[in-house]
Amino acid sequence: MPLSSLPENRPLRVGLAGYGVGGREFHAPALAGAGLAVAAVSTSNAERVAQVEAELPGAQVVPDLAAMLAAVELDLVVLTTPTGLHAEQAEQVIEAGVALVVDKPLAASSSEAGRIVDLAAHRGVPLTVFQNRRYDPELAALLAVRDQGLVGDIRRAEYRWDRWRPEPKHRWRETQTAEQGAGLLLDLGSHLLDQAVILHGEVESVYAELFSRTVVAEDDVFLACRHTSGVVGHIMATSVNGAPGPRARLMGSTGAYVIGRQFDEVSAFADFESDGEAVGWIVRGDQRERGPVVGASDQAAFYRAVAAALTSGDPQSGMPVDPRDAVHVLAVIDAARASQQARQVVEVLTPGEAPGS
Repeated sequence: MPLSSLPENRPLRVGLAGYGVGGREFHAPALAGAGLAVAAVSTSNAERVAQVEAELPGAQVVPDLAAMLAAVELDLVVLTTPTGLHAEQAEQVIEAGVALVVDKPLAASSSEAGRIVDLAAHRGVPLTVFQNRRYDPELAALLAVRDQGLVGDIRRAEYRWDRWRPEPKHRWRETQTAEQGAGLLLDLGSHLLDQAVILHGEVESVYAELFSRTVVAEDDVFLACRHTSGVVGHIMATSVNGAPGPRARLMGSTGAYVIGRQFDEVSAFADFESDGEAVGWIVRGDQRERGPVVGASDQAAFYRAVAAALTSGDPQSGMPVDPRDAVHVLAVIDAARASQQARQVVEVLTPGEAPGS
């Protein structure tokens, strides 16, 4: 039965692949907030099996993705597994003909991501990428500053995610290699680059400084990106900064806009944190005024949009994130690695796009 023909009283059946931090703390709450029930969870970890049974009592628990696809008739699969598994697992789901959400990043490289997107299009399987930070109030405020010209013409932008973790955690993100999908460049870099592209257009070229200070893959990242709009963007993600800087700073022709809050980290720019309903500050030398007032964070909106798309006549066009956006972000990351190796600026070449397009 086409999903657009579902009876009103029959909810979408969602399968959640993985129940680690991403599945448990981000996807499950967002799905619940959107009114979607998880029908099945795949995990072979005994502790996580117990968590699923306690927290999602209506979900069937199976050991792996293949078992889930075989045992349960699903309308949607959500991949929240380690990045290095995304390409192979996405192909499994697409070949099974089930609509798919993949947690960011879509894959470990732009070539893998491009193959996933092309396969989904060829098979007619709806596909999107979980970019939950698109629903943060901070991004809405940055868009308002840009669109309303509150700092004039934006010339330079700075987006960062700083942490102070001199003793790293012991998870796959810290113990695996960049080629296996680990490291901050793929993890937090995917969020920051996605935001920068939304605000300033695609990245034409990049210069990168990448370091592995305490773990196997990158844990200290700096990118200088030149966007199609002419804006120069600085992207920073690190686990070894004892004085985290501002989450965002836009420098324009008539002033600057600063968001000081660093998610759950203590920021060295605490004086520029959000003030009440206003997000960030407009700054002109020694003059300061409150930034835009926007709505609260609502990451469940992502899954409400997915559900609406799947029950529409054209599911792919209604998806909240175009998966080709994720391919471009990964192309920037690939170019950043090439830049680090060559120690020079590298042109970004996105699979499926003509050079210079």
